[in-house]
Amino acid sequence: MAVGAQLSVTDLRRAARHPVDFPVIAEHRVRGDMQFHIVNLSAQGFMIDNAADLTKGDRVVIRLPLIGRIEAYCIWTREERAGFQFERILRLDDFMMMIDELQPNPKLRRPR
Repeated sequence: MAVGAQLSVTDLRRAARHPVDFPVIAEHRVRGDMQFHIVNLSAQGFMIDNAADLTKGDRVVIRLPLIGRIEAYCIWTREERAGFQFERILRLDDFMMMIDELQPNPKLRRPR
């Protein structure tokens, strides 16, 4: 029997990441509500910079603008940072509208 997160999405760490400054409440099955600070976001996942007490394989549910509730799995941790992979890939048009909302400064957006 496999142990850990069984993700249906392939690991796409080379995907374009968009810098954001987005606080969000994550629902953790054991630890309850946790404050996350998302610093970058892609259609496959996100990175936080306040990952105290998280371990690889932890599962959380967050709420993103336009996307709503989505589950994500911790795939790596290093010091205070952690990377999460969404349980599904976000639709590109929804993702780009969300980035426009989260990153209103066009100079910080990646070229399309």
